[in-house]
Amino acid sequence: MSPPIRVLLADDHTLVRRGVRLILDGEPDLTVVAEAGDGAEAVAKARETPVDLAVLDVAMPRMTGLQAARELSRRLPELHILILTMYDNEEYFFEALRAGASGYVLKSVADRDLVEACRAAVRDEPFIYPGAERALVRSYLERLHGGGGLPERPITEREEEILKLVAEGHTSKEIGELLFISAKTVERHRANLLQKLGMRDRLELTRYAIRAGLIEA
Repeated sequence: MSPPIRVLLADDHTLVRRGVRLILDGEPDLTVVAEAGDGAEAVAKARETPVDLAVLDVAMPRMTGLQAARELSRRLPELHILILTMYDNEEYFFEALRAGASGYVLKSVADRDLVEACRAAVRDEPFIYPGAERALVRSYLERLHGGGGLPERPITEREEEILKLVAEGHTSKEIGELLFISAKTVERHRANLLQKLGMRDRLELTRYAIRAGLIEA
């Protein structure tokens, strides 16, 4: 028999991780070898622990699952990625695909879909949750009739990372240490965000981050 698929599980809710781990560890071909409570920790764990598959929640502190997926895709291109989320949201679904994930599983049906999604991901097969097919067809038709691609991101990936951390209350010095950049660079990105989004202060940035799903209200 082949060795079991080694899974990294990232979710900021301990009870959710425990429940998902029970589902995965109950299968002979799957084993959870590492856990993380936020996206940044997930990236660190994936770099230090041999894993085949990362299962990432969307809404997590410090770094979202989508941000972590982008970072992992860059650093560990052979790693398979699944997004596990409570959000039945087309925007998150397409963002997950852009970020390098091969599947998007809803927590509400994780007991039904997650195991097969894990196996499909490792076979390099996409897993599409029931209902997402409609979103894919609708997007294709919109692009066909409109002659364009998916809408451009309003802010860059780095600006998104900084926006999330600013909204969580981190100082420029703390953000610089987390992202390995200078506090001055953080301040420059922050000023760009305010100008680009037409906002005046951290409170408005925080409200935007909540609407964008980067942090929970």
